[in-house]
Amino acid sequence: MQKLMLPTLLGLAMFAGSVNAAAPLRPPQGYFAPIEAFKTGEAKENCDTMPTPYTGPLQFRSKYEGSDKARSTLNVQSEKAFRDSTADITKLEKDTSKRVMQFMRDGRPEQLECTLNWLVSWAKADALMSKDFNHTGKSMRKWALGSMASAYVRLKFSDSHPLANHQQESQLIEAWFNKLADQVVSDWDNLPLEKTNNHSYWAAWSVMATSVATNRRDLFDWAVKEYKVGVNQVDDQGFLPNELKRQQRALSYHNYALPPLSMIASFALVNGVDLRQENNSALKRLGDKVLAGVKDPQIFEQKNGKEQDMKDLKEDMKYAWLEPFCTLYTCAPDVIERKHGMQPFKTFRLGGDLTKVYDPAHEKGNKGS
Repeated sequence: MQKLMLPTLLGLAMFAGSVNAAAPLRPPQGYFAPIEAFKTGEAKENCDTMPTPYTGPLQFRSKYEGSDKARSTLNVQSEKAFRDSTADITKLEKDTSKRVMQFMRDGRPEQLECTLNWLVSWAKADALMSKDFNHTGKSMRKWALGSMASAYVRLKFSDSHPLANHQQESQLIEAWFNKLADQVVSDWDNLPLEKTNNHSYWAAWSVMATSVATNRRDLFDWAVKEYKVGVNQVDDQGFLPNELKRQQRALSYHNYALPPLSMIASFALVNGVDLRQENNSALKRLGDKVLAGVKDPQIFEQKNGKEQDMKDLKEDMKYAWLEPFCTLYTCAPDVIERKHGMQPFKTFRLGGDLTKVYDPAHEKGNKGS
């Protein structure tokens, strides 16, 4: 009898494993929030003129053009050229995020239709897919994908099912996201360690958001792989060697590495992949080091010999990573207090209002939307 039982039990175990592996990918619980209200009457915001789908070469000037290899000195002229040439892409990113937030708050059908029309038009144009790109161009591609896909996840998973009557549009948008994600993987895969920095983490975040939006396990696995490469660069003290090279911007770039890494770990965890302990809790070490550095920038100055430029770090939105981070790890009471003082965190590169997703009890009305 026992001889017969063993293969049966093994078969059941294998079957259970395959069912688990095939479970649809999902975002953290806050993304399932329903639409708050269904308002009628005249809306304050109208659908703006759609930015022209960007189908040209992704060849853009860097805002650090002419800087030395530390890439830390801003070139005002080239930054203006960059902003001008990427204005349509940035408008798509920002307005998609803003309108999804408004729609989740107000439930006006025209807000949803405007967003879907924009995304469908860009999808049909095969926008942002050029194979003619430089480093700044491929960076724009992954930033844009991360912004759009993470805002779209709010629509896709809401318990109000706003996309139920928009299946054709959803298919077009998701097919385009998948193509973009495949290209982002191609753009950023298997870089040498000395070239793997915050850009790779943001690329991985865009792919993670897409994997959940389109239920693609291969994209999910790639994002997890890149996360591991990233956090395994964090040293025992909590520094990232490639960001320390950024001289006076080292602390700022350590902080900039935290949003994509924290979001990836958060999305991975709800899908059964716990990355919190990777490299002896490297993500926690990195977050703690940045918070210590913001209190006392000399920690970073002593490490790389450069007085730190704190301008960027005076903006509350730069700490949006605290929302997922403080659900992954136990944040100290003073960190929680500081987080509450800066909320709500709304940032288009992470898909909008993270306080609504991760800490809805402390969402303070409509400030900053």
